[in-house]
Amino acid sequence: MTTLADLAELVRAPAALSVPGDVVAGAAAAGALSPRTPALAGASVLLYWAGMAANDWSDRRLDAVERPERPIPSGRVTPNAALGLAAGLTAAGVGLAAAVGGRRAAALAVPLAASIWGYDLLAKNTAAGPAVMAACRGLDVLLGASGGRLARALPSAATVAAHTWTVTALSRREVSGADAALPMRTLAGTAVVAASAAVAVPRRAGIAAALPAVLAGWYAARYGAAQVQVVRDPSAGKVRAAVGAGITGLPALQGALAARGGAGLLGLAVAAAAPLGRRLARKVSPT
Repeated sequence: MTTLADLAELVRAPAALSVPGDVVAGAAAAGALSPRTPALAGASVLLYWAGMAANDWSDRRLDAVERPERPIPSGRVTPNAALGLAAGLTAAGVGLAAAVGGRRAAALAVPLAASIWGYDLLAKNTAAGPAVMAACRGLDVLLGASGGRLARALPSAATVAAHTWTVTALSRREVSGADAALPMRTLAGTAVVAASAAVAVPRRAGIAAALPAVLAGWYAARYGAAQVQVVRDPSAGKVRAAVGAGITGLPALQGALAARGGAGLLGLAVAAAAPLGRRLARKVSPT
């Protein structure tokens, strides 16, 4: 019998802590923070969980060989149940976004959902995989910006997308391990991402001006250190640890972007999800 714990493992529930910050960062950049922002963040989480369930459904035969402990190959969740859950969460996520954000939010939620399914079913094991996943995260940031000046959120969307490319590129070597060149490339990408998030906003001083750099530095130190370990030892275990650090460390980057958009306290709240995510990842793997 399938339990809630099995479903939580299927959708990698703790990893969803890395999702609301996308919407917050986008809303802050676009000047669109409002009472509807939490609901859009909820829609984003539903779509993320849908993608995780669809991912395991798509990988069920491969997981039977490489990860037999996962919910589907272990028999704790049936393939039909996983597919049905993915479809239901997708419909709920798009519906919630449209209900609270109207046509502008729906115009981003629909391609976001399509990109998620496109990655899981078509692109994941191709050269286009990291780019498609990066597009998913970029669209997620823009979903948060849908009620404001969308163009102003494009730099934040590009920053989160670039981070996502690094994590996705590493994740493709979670089982086989990597060569040293891959983590060197992703580490260089992380440095660029952190630098772009740390850029101070003119006409701000004191803590408000320094906060983006502080949070971006926290992100870079945590995720960068894990990638350095992969450079030294590119084994599968080190790669998985780096991918986990990239997922659980994302809120610090999102917090930096929110602070850069003028929402310093909210940025700190978003960044606080990073240590919480690391604790929960010890119980349910985010990868």
